[in-house]
Amino acid sequence: MYSKFPQISIIDNNTLAAIGLKSILQNIIPMMSVEIFNSTQDLLNAQPDKYYHYFASANIILEDKDFYLSNIKKTIMLTSSSADINQQLTAFHCLYTDKKENELIKSLLWLEQMAHSEGRHLPKTNAVRHAKILSDREIEVMSLIVKGLINKEIADKLNIGLSTVVTHRHNIMEKLQVKSVSALTIYAVMNGYVNIRDI
Repeated sequence: MYSKFPQISIIDNNTLAAIGLKSILQNIIPMMSVEIFNSTQDLLNAQPDKYYHYFASANIILEDKDFYLSNIKKTIMLTSSSADINQQLTAFHCLYTDKKENELIKSLLWLEQMAHSEGRHLPKTNAVRHAKILSDREIEVMSLIVKGLINKEIADKLNIGLSTVVTHRHNIMEKLQVKSVSALTIYAVMNGYVNIRDI
């Protein structure tokens, strides 16, 4: 019996990289279940049809190309931006894992938003529960932070003092219990405060 929650697989023999990606994916879609496999054979032994996506390293895909080609819409190839991608792998969607954290988060959010637009195919999130955590002004400040504005630019845009922006920023991080702009970006996009196209 399949889980009622989305299930994602990561197929990579670099365990440390796979664990890091799993953590990021679970932040982006908290209700998602993520499993890590060291090989395609391990995935095949675990009923691969139950997974919405296969995040697989380029070397894994190359080893079992026929399987991934037959599941090309579900497969996302993990590679570095500097890698010389084998001609046989150019048809796959890529996630460049050597990007800076904020760029990697944006890439994953973009993939999630495009694949599951308006939450299609996904269970409802707890966005309603979070709806009143932030004040209207804090939501404005958060949106501008996520869009890449620095404190002075936010102050100028909202016609408020720089110290007020710093206070809002601190309060937002405290209320949401996040410690980075990347985590704030995930929250803002996943709860509909910011469109991924705007960041």
